[in-house]
Amino acid sequence: MASFSIEEFIGNGVLKELLPKLLDEGWDDVPTLKIMDSDDMDSIKMTQRQKDSIGIRSYLHDRGLMQYADKLEATGKSLPELMSLSSMDLSAQFDMKRGHIVRFIDRTKCDDSFKLRAIMARRRSSMMYRHESIPKSLASTGSNSMMRMQIRSNTTTDRSIEQSLTELKIKDGYVFKGIVASEPAEPRACGCVQPPPISDQVAPYAALENISVQKLTPEYKIGMEPLVKMKTPPMKAAELWRDKPAIFLCLRRPGCIMCRADAHKLFSRKPIFDALGVQLFAVVHEHMEAEIKDFWPRYWGGVILFDRGRDFFKALGGGKLHKEKFFSGFLLNPRAIANYKRAKATGFEKNFRGEGEIKGGLFILGSRKTGIAYQFIERNFGDWAPLAEVIEICTQLQKQQQGQSVLELP
Repeated sequence: MASFSIEEFIGNGVLKELLPKLLDEGWDDVPTLKIMDSDDMDSIKMTQRQKDSIGIRSYLHDRGLMQYADKLEATGKSLPELMSLSSMDLSAQFDMKRGHIVRFIDRTKCDDSFKLRAIMARRRSSMMYRHESIPKSLASTGSNSMMRMQIRSNTTTDRSIEQSLTELKIKDGYVFKGIVASEPAEPRACGCVQPPPISDQVAPYAALENISVQKLTPEYKIGMEPLVKMKTPPMKAAELWRDKPAIFLCLRRPGCIMCRADAHKLFSRKPIFDALGVQLFAVVHEHMEAEIKDFWPRYWGGVILFDRGRDFFKALGGGKLHKEKFFSGFLLNPRAIANYKRAKATGFEKNFRGEGEIKGGLFILGSRKTGIAYQFIERNFGDWAPLAEVIEICTQLQKQQQGQSVLELP
């Protein structure tokens, strides 16, 4: 299982003794740990065995095969050596299931953590000498950790990363502010069933800033209990994006496999959003403690908010909840079924507890009162906001914020 619990990621092997050092150096969440490169590993004096373990576990995590991590690591082999084993050997030696073998040896699924690591490795040497990228004050400190943060910030905003996530590309200078959804929903059952309409207007900012939310979980870090029982008082949503832009992923149901896959995919890009100065929040409209416990931090390692009044979801629906019945919205909808198959390929678990007819979506809010920069509506069950588009909007927000900071200088 591809859990965002760092203890589950590290397991009981050769990385366990490194936990205190990883915490001290800031490698305290799974998405960040997965983009370590050789220089980062050398800085904390990792052995070759530990380096190989990071590679193996990152690869397995991207494919939802973490249940085999300890066994594969115990062989002492590197990832390329393990991938060269035959299907028969994988089954016999590690009791790997047939479907999992196919997922393990499928080289076409090049995971994003390796792409990010490769891009960083290619550009690290050249970026060290780009004076416009590294402030003199930073270069003069000689701090490896600070330099690594600056390099990661510059690298992860590179357009090639967005292109590696998807072929979708927004032209330079394009500023988006409006509603998007997947392709228009088609009539179903030979035209007998019409898809529900969606709002074609961006939600008014006033509909979001006064929403009352409650934090159910913090951002997951090393050493936290499987579920931190937080009882924070309700707060005004606008407080969350007062200082930094924020993404709000509105989930239909934490137990839904499509919602879990969407959340996992978005949170796995946390290092990119960290570099862009953007926060990540998941929003639920039901507070079922058992469901939150199953969802966090396994599928989402960030803050989860409870929207008791379902106001985020009403804003997506133009002032009312955007709902659809299971029969017409899923069983008669080929696109929803395709979304389900895509999510099922992750191997994630699922359940059917809770309200599942209220559709979700995604908001990107600029800092202070700059407004809604992006709004995505789940037209079909299981639609995902295109990651490249989300990253591009966040990149534009960062440039805008940097420009404002320059203007404010005396």
